[in-house]
Amino acid sequence: MLPPRPFTLIAELSYQCPLHCPYCSNPLDIGDPRYRHELETEHWVRAFRQARRLGVVQLALTGGEPMLRRDLVELCMGARDAGLYASLITAGLQFTRERAAALKEAGLDHVQISIQSPDAGENDHIAGNRSFEKKIAAARAVRELDFPLTINCVLHRHNLDRIEELLELTLELDAQRLELANTQYYGWAVVNQDALMPTRDQVRRGEQAVERFRERVGPKVDVLWVLPDLYEELPKPCMGGWGRTAIVVAPDGDVLPCQAASTIPGLEFANVRDHSLDWIWNESDAFTRFRGTDWMQDPCRSCPLGRQETDWGGCRCQALRLTGDAAATDPVCRFSPHHDRVVATRESGQDDRFVYRTARRAARV
Repeated sequence: MLPPRPFTLIAELSYQCPLHCPYCSNPLDIGDPRYRHELETEHWVRAFRQARRLGVVQLALTGGEPMLRRDLVELCMGARDAGLYASLITAGLQFTRERAAALKEAGLDHVQISIQSPDAGENDHIAGNRSFEKKIAAARAVRELDFPLTINCVLHRHNLDRIEELLELTLELDAQRLELANTQYYGWAVVNQDALMPTRDQVRRGEQAVERFRERVGPKVDVLWVLPDLYEELPKPCMGGWGRTAIVVAPDGDVLPCQAASTIPGLEFANVRDHSLDWIWNESDAFTRFRGTDWMQDPCRSCPLGRQETDWGGCRCQALRLTGDAAATDPVCRFSPHHDRVVATRESGQDDRFVYRTARRAARV
């Protein structure tokens, strides 16, 4: 049977970033010299063309901070020429009106700006950088240039109680979409789990606030609410299922099924400098190891709810982190023999200090 066709390419253009968010999904070893050997423009543009031939229609230009790439205009032109719908995922600090206009001319289709909190001081504390005013200015520039605008806020214990303020700020900025993604625990969020883990009451109140907003505003703003895995009883299909919907290309050209896949020992990642995306998607170890259902252990293999091809076993990186085995049933599942570890995790102690994302592991502050 032929593998499914991907529809999203996540291009992590650079792990450099002016922010230091403690939930960042980038690897903990972002200071590794291999990540400084970033793909050149020609490699990215070639990858865009190959992705389109595979079936990809959406391109996320992300990082780190993608606007630190000096060739971003050329990359947008390459995406347009390949026939991809290109979204820029940015913190907004380098999003000047002049540069934004150049990106629009080059074919950029959509802009997503991250906001850490609707409160300026809290935003800057979480980001580890004085950035709130620049983010707001960037959001206004996006709309002045008639880009579709998405606001993204990663939710956790320190900002969930401000969700109503964030919803109102989204209206004020005239954003068409708001992504409220409760923290998923990989990358730097693993180190900061005790500082980020919300209470069940916070999650419940946040969900209720979103429902009230949807009823009041209707389709004017599309609000995506993503419940944190650790408060679920059944797993989500991570990235739509391993090797089923998305391709992630790291700054050095390694190709992964998800942003955290490099944490799984023994996986071999092919590089776009050496292999085509077609071969990587269809043949490489990283994409075939956990694709489909043949790799599953019980209770996944004999799931009493028949969800094998609904959640595709959940998150492999989470299974590894909580059980030591990347092939185990995601412990979020209530049928997992390790589900008690999820319960213990969400009831663990709290710590208000952050370990900020940095090229060198920082002390808690």
